[in-house]
Order: sequence, then C-alpha cells, then structure tokens
Amino acid sequence: MDTLNPTRDDFAALLEESFTTQELYEGAVVKGTVIAIEKDLAVIDVGLKVEGRVPLKEFGGKGREDEGGVKVGDEVEVYLERVENALGEAVLSRDKARREESWVRLEVAFEAGEKVTGQIFNQVKGGFTVDLDGAVAFLPRSQVDIRPVRDVTPLMHTPQPFQILKMDKRRGNIVVSRRVVLEETRAEQRSELVQSLEEGQVVEGVVKNITDYGAFVDLGGIDGLLHVTDIAWRRINHPSEVLSIGQTVKVQIIRVNQETHRISLGMKQLEADPWDGIEAKYPVGAKFTGRVTNITDYGAFVELEAGIEGLIHVSEMSWTKKNVHPGKIVSTSQEVEVMILEVDPVKRRISLGLKQTLQNPWEAFAEKFPVGTEVEGEVKNKTEFGLFIGLEGDVDGMVHLSDLDWNRPGEQVIEEFKKGDMVSAQVLDVDVEKERISLGIKQLGGDPFETAAAGEIRKGAVVTCEVLEVKDNGLEAKIVDTDLATFVRRADLSRDRAEQRPERFSVGEKFDARITQFDKKTRRVSVSIKALEIAEEKEAVAQYGSSDSGASLGDILGAALKAREEGDEE
Repeated sequence: MDTLNPTRDDFAALLEESFTTQELYEGAVVKGTVIAIEKDLAVIDVGLKVEGRVPLKEFGGKGREDEGGVKVGDEVEVYLERVENALGEAVLSRDKARREESWVRLEVAFEAGEKVTGQIFNQVKGGFTVDLDGAVAFLPRSQVDIRPVRDVTPLMHTPQPFQILKMDKRRGNIVVSRRVVLEETRAEQRSELVQSLEEGQVVEGVVKNITDYGAFVDLGGIDGLLHVTDIAWRRINHPSEVLSIGQTVKVQIIRVNQETHRISLGMKQLEADPWDGIEAKYPVGAKFTGRVTNITDYGAFVELEAGIEGLIHVSEMSWTKKNVHPGKIVSTSQEVEVMILEVDPVKRRISLGLKQTLQNPWEAFAEKFPVGTEVEGEVKNKTEFGLFIGLEGDVDGMVHLSDLDWNRPGEQVIEEFKKGDMVSAQVLDVDVEKERISLGIKQLGGDPFETAAAGEIRKGAVVTCEVLEVKDNGLEAKIVDTDLATFVRRADLSRDRAEQRPERFSVGEKFDARITQFDKKTRRVSVSIKALEIAEEKEAVAQYGSSDSGASLGDILGAALKAREEGDEE
C-alpha cells in the first residue's frame, strides 16, 4: 500500500483496521480518547465513525475545562450504550462505565468474602442506599449495627467497610451489611479480652442492661452476666432493686468460657459468706424471728438474716390445716417466729417449723378434756366408718359406728345424723402422737347391760317383755323397764307346738318369759316363754305332787293356776 497516494481500497482497509483495534458492541466498556472539550461536555473518540459526548460532571468536574476531571488527550473508559443516536453520534456514559468496573471488583470481593468500602448516602424504605464506588447497594435497617440505631446521620457520607451479603447482576441488586463487619471486629476484641481474664479476678465494669434474671456488665469491650443470685447473699426478687443502668460496679470473674466467650460475674463473692459457722449460729431446737420472703406451693421461705433463708415446709406450718396452701397461713413480709428443725451447711439449707412454736392442740385437748369427759361439737363429716366431730382447738374427734348405740347397728343409727348437727359425746381416748381423738355417743347413756346386771336381770330370771315387731320366725321385743332388746324364736313362743305362732301376738302386747341367755361379752339376751312354762310346770309338780298319784297334768296345772290366782287376789 502506497502511504503517500492511497487508493480507495487502501482507505477502506485502514478504516476496517481501525474498527478492529478493539472489540466494540453496545453494552460494553470501551477505551476512548478525549479529542475536545465543549462547554460542559467532553468529546471522546472511541474509534468509531462518530464521536460521543459525555458530561464533564461524570468525570468529577464542575463543567469547565480548567476544573474538569479530564483534558484533551486523556484516555478514558466509557460505557457504550448505543452505536448511533438520532444525531449520528455514539451514546457514551462514564458513570455506567464506572458502575460496570465496580460490579467486576465487587463480584471478586463477594466470591472471596472480602469487605468493600462504601458510603451511606440516602435513606429508603426498610433501610439505606450505599455507594460502592459507582455501584449502588441496599443496606437493610437490621444490618446497620449490632443494636438498633435511632439516628444514622453520623454514619452517612463516611467511607466505611461493608460485607456483601447478596449480588444479582441481572436485577442490579446488591445487599450489604455493616453489622457483620462490626460483629467480626467485636469478636476479635472479645477473644483478646477473654484471654486476658482469669477466674477469681476482680474487675470493674459498667451496668449495661438489666433483665429479670440478672444484669449485663460491660468490662471494657466485652459483656459479662451478673446473675440475680450472685448479686447479694440475701434474696433479691429483681436486679433493679440493687443496680441501675450506667452504675459502676466491682465484680469477680466466676467462670470464663473461652469457646463461647461467656463470662459469669459475681458481687456477693466479694463479701463474707454468712453461711460460715451456720450450725453454731442457728442450733436445732432454737426459736428465732424472721421475715417471710417468698411463698410457694410447698412452703414459705423465711429470712433469718441477710443472706440466710430457711424453708418452712407446708407440713410444718400448722398442726391442723393439712391440705391448705401456705399463702392461707402466712403472707409475704410477715414477721413470724420459727423453730430450727435442721441445718445442712453443705447444701446450704435450713428447715424451719412454724407449728412447733405453738402448743400441740392434741396435747392441749388431752389436758383440758381427759378420758371420760363429755364434750360438744358440730358434725363435720359422715364416713362409712363413723362421724367426725369438730372440737375445741380446731381438732376433730371420731365416733366409730360401734360407739353410736348400744343395741342398734351403727350403719342404721348414723343415718339419723347430718352435717352441721350439734352433738354431745364422751372422750374415749386421745392419741397425741397419731393426732387422733376417739369419742363415743352411746357411752353418755351408760351401758344397759351393766345397769341390768346390777338389778334383777340375770340368767333364769322371769321378766316382762313388750312386743316391738312380729316376724315369721319369732318376735322382736324389749325387756320392760330396761334398754335391753331381745328376740324370741318361734320355738320358744310356747311349749305347745300349736301355740308356736308369732301372729297370735301383736305389737305392744306384753308377755312373761324366762331369761335363757345373758352374755355381756357378746351383748346377747335371749328369753323363752316355753322355758317359763316348763319351769312353772316343774314347780307345780313339786308343790302339788307328781303325776304318779293318779292326778292328771291338767289337774296339777289347774290347781297351780288357781293357787296363783288366789295369791294374786291376796
């Protein structure tokens, strides 16, 4: 090719060569040369048939050539949006070129997990926008700081590191986090600080936060937990009773976990342990006054002194109230007198008794109402084995079924009583150890067997009976002028077989009979009309002669009856 006289073909070849010096296509970043500055625009030749114009402000200039970011002859990278526009020029953009460059760098950093530098420049819904050297990223509000930040103004327009959480070039989305960077930095600081701490070490810190279970204390870059039970030896219901946010406290390092970086702190450990020598201070059996600090389902805690608490178990609260919630017996902050029942310095436990400071009500009852005394009370309950009677001193006594009546069965008699009835009874026995009082109602009227035995009632005696009930197999009756009940069997109703018919008797009718059995142990009395007739016959025979003399039995009995009638008339 003749360079001095190029032909048309030579010119076409040179033009084609200029087109192939760099790969040009829409949507690519290309290199170009600034060939002119026109007012606030830079004319850039990117090797095409036409030039493109880019505002100087995209290069960081203020619109004038002397203050622009570029000058004629500079080589710059620009973004080729379109090859030609309506004016026959290339549409170029420096901002988009910078953004493309940033995306490439950011993708490399994202893949490597490296931090990038950016500036928060605007607030949007749900967070903020961050300029990452041309690329715009989204910073969610939750990712701004470790703790919620009310005012982000001091953080804006300040270069600072961010961690890329997500990138989507197709959608043009980048999500970053400042919080992750802070947590990593803080973790490094924590690790260094934790390694410098030792168990037993005494340090100063500032109360940072207070919760129901304790307080978090800032030890200078790392927080430690001061549990509510380690604030003081005495019971503390809430840390705010003793501590306040911002307060400087002296604490002791109790435990340090190098892996989790958890630090347990204590304040009470800096004071003398009140449990030292506790057994000598609170001997078993001694009585002390304390204050109720807490009430549970199983008892009440009583503070004897600061840091020393004992438990009154529900079983040791009352002599008589066995199934009552402790809150019904004592109340919080109440001053109570208690007895020391047990002291365990190893488990740091003291067992207390409340009822032991009061007289045993069963002992008091036994002193005031000895066996044989008559008492009065209200029927509290009816059971299958007897009645429970409420007595003086808030104690109960029981009347067994067998002690309700001398003659009738208890199952029948107990139906005559109902809850709330006032009844009288006799004290039969008081067992203080077993907390039992035995009562009897039938004993108030005396034993009818004893009364009867003291009189003429004995085996062989002739008595008058009154019919109470007529049955098929005999008669229910009672001995007149006594409380003794008896039953006359059918076979004992008469010597004459034809007369052994219960129906020939009626209720209320009286008859004479002979006592055939009188047993105080089995409490049985048996009478027989037949036995009386036989005895009278023998007596008549003995008085008027035997039947061998020729007189008939009828004659003998007739004579005996006549003599008896005459005697009655006399």
